[in-house]
Amino acid sequence: MARLDRLGGRALVAGGLCLQSRTDQDRRAPADEGADRTLEGEAAKRHLRPGGQIVTAPFSHRSAPAVPVGTRIVHVVRQFLPNRGGLEDVVANLCRAQLALGLKPSVVTLDRLFSRPELVLPASEVIDGIPVTRIPFRGSTRYPLAPQVFSHLRDADLVHVHAIDFFFDALALGWLLHRKPLVATTHGGFFHTSDFAGLKTLWFNGPTRLSAQVYRGIAGCSTNDARMFERLAPGKVRVIENGVDLDKFAGASSPDPQRRLVSIGRFSKNKRPDRLIATMAALARRDPSWQLDMLGVASDWTEGALHKAIADAGMEQNVTIHLGLDDAAARQVMSRASLFVSASEFEGFGLALVEAMSAGLVPVVQPNAAFAGLASKFPVVRTVDFADPDEAASAVEQAYADLVRYPGNTRPRLFDLASYSWHEVTRRYLEFYAAAL
Repeated sequence: MARLDRLGGRALVAGGLCLQSRTDQDRRAPADEGADRTLEGEAAKRHLRPGGQIVTAPFSHRSAPAVPVGTRIVHVVRQFLPNRGGLEDVVANLCRAQLALGLKPSVVTLDRLFSRPELVLPASEVIDGIPVTRIPFRGSTRYPLAPQVFSHLRDADLVHVHAIDFFFDALALGWLLHRKPLVATTHGGFFHTSDFAGLKTLWFNGPTRLSAQVYRGIAGCSTNDARMFERLAPGKVRVIENGVDLDKFAGASSPDPQRRLVSIGRFSKNKRPDRLIATMAALARRDPSWQLDMLGVASDWTEGALHKAIADAGMEQNVTIHLGLDDAAARQVMSRASLFVSASEFEGFGLALVEAMSAGLVPVVQPNAAFAGLASKFPVVRTVDFADPDEAASAVEQAYADLVRYPGNTRPRLFDLASYSWHEVTRRYLEFYAAAL
């Protein structure tokens, strides 16, 4: 931090984003706060505002607002590393990016993994440089009660709540106890399944609506989420789609077309692994060489339940379950495959689909709102209703045939996914935070 202080009034440029020391921010004239001027000459070439205070981030022609170096951001999320899943990955990657920019992110999360509730994790730990505090909870994993969260916000400059659950409501309704600026990311809300749909709707239009009024900003991780929450908190909602680690699986798929499919994601009820197994049975009746690798972690579907469903369908030779693989092992599985499939009825964003495209896997997916939105952006994404296994099998066969005949037009291209890079998504979150502080 001493190094930062010696820089005085100069803006700090880290990874193409703008941060400022606290002293520099205090000296700025109010009229310059958030100004957006047209630049000329050398200032424009350097992407600096006059005075050198702001830079323009890559992928954008807008100026990125300054966020003070050392800003303490407490991320509150129900599940975090070492658990594996889309929510956990997004929060971890956002924290890593913020650390690299000189911010001070930390995480408050629950002390037990929903997938292994008998295991109590350490109360505090540092993971990849991210301080993690874990607190006990009671009640259902759908709405875990964890009032100790209030004890861990004292040093926060900003509290970022991830997902819509107890934390979202409690930190809003208990704002007088902590008085910290609050922002939230929706991560799909709580409409992942149709279970208790009436109760969920009542809760959304009651307590969730009330809680949303306290938040200074809400980031919808999909257009569908943003549209839904805009009804609750008009003017506070913006779309910030999740970042994706595009390097993790970049180019991992087989260079040659293979009759092998991959699915990625926790084995929760809404993911409908049963429909993937039924589709594989339809494919295998047509050509027994088809294979499916299902990568994920146990959830509503246990390992035993998955193996029973596979056996009941007679698919022991065609479907393989891979639980809790690390990234290197997942890449190895993808290296033998050519297509990605998902029968998921609900997705908050569609992280697994974007990861699959970064690997070069050809997607054939259920047309839920998130996937349909991605399909409208990327013509390589094919949608089909997996409720009809024969129709889904035909769509998979057609995708494979097109890959054989027209690989250049069928296979996803990594550079088309640049807007999902963490560099760009972090810039959007800096704008989001600056508006809230």
